[in-house]
Amino acid sequence: MKIRRGKKERANMEIGREFGHCVCRSETSLTQRERDGSSLFLSVGTFWRLERGMGVKRFAVLLCAQDSEYMKSRYGGYYGVFKGMLGEEGEVWDVYRVPAGELPDDGEIGLYDGFVITGSCNDAHGDDDWICELITLLKKLDSMKKKVLGICFGHQILGRALGGKVGRAESWDIGLTTIQLSPSSEHFSSLKLPAQLSVIQCHRDELMELPEKAELMAWSDKTGIEMFRYGDHMMGIQGHPEYTPDILLHLIDRLVLRDLITESYADDLKANMGAWEPDREAWERLCISFLKGGFLRSIL
Repeated sequence: MKIRRGKKERANMEIGREFGHCVCRSETSLTQRERDGSSLFLSVGTFWRLERGMGVKRFAVLLCAQDSEYMKSRYGGYYGVFKGMLGEEGEVWDVYRVPAGELPDDGEIGLYDGFVITGSCNDAHGDDDWICELITLLKKLDSMKKKVLGICFGHQILGRALGGKVGRAESWDIGLTTIQLSPSSEHFSSLKLPAQLSVIQCHRDELMELPEKAELMAWSDKTGIEMFRYGDHMMGIQGHPEYTPDILLHLIDRLVLRDLITESYADDLKANMGAWEPDREAWERLCISFLKGGFLRSIL
């Protein structure tokens, strides 16, 4: 796997006051990560291992989208959105900008408790270098039984990496969608979730065939595979549990600017949004339970 990272500079040891543990951070990584609001970058070595020994949980966002200035200023980028939804006090969250060639190397992978793959304007069935490198990484994470949560593009690329088929849907799916949760998935009832959940969607590709041994967890009238699990360590969600109506409105404008949708279609979408209320609290509980609580294990 070809992994492009910043130059290794000498590391300065300091006390991480916010989390109460020793950290060893690279001078090169520090400027970028403090500027975008992400956690301190810890080099692989004694102090990172010390942090792990103290029971600090660490997660990584595999960022596959390009942050607009609006998203960065209002939400801290998509990294900030996911950390805000899934992060808890005392945890460390890092971000890797995958299209720019940033991926955790072999020495870093084992230090993470879980990974989240974001959405993207790129096609999950494409063969860009960074997409192929991401697929290689996901196969490695599967072999290590690492927790991986894929959202939208992340859902599709995760399915592809595991042997499923991804392709272009008949049309865009943008808006609020009601999905049907599988009644055979016992963990939904353990979380006291209703039979249906609403979620914001924004995609034109989809996972068309499940990987072998994967379980279909949810579907909708428009998309046959809205959610799947693979073993107890990998789960994909086609919709955007992390989105608010404001984020979707901004994304619709960006899609128009990129000539991915027409202005008339965008106007229709905005006119029909009304007082949308996706089930964000339920999705948050579900995602956190999967990523941190192992709620899938009870049914295997």
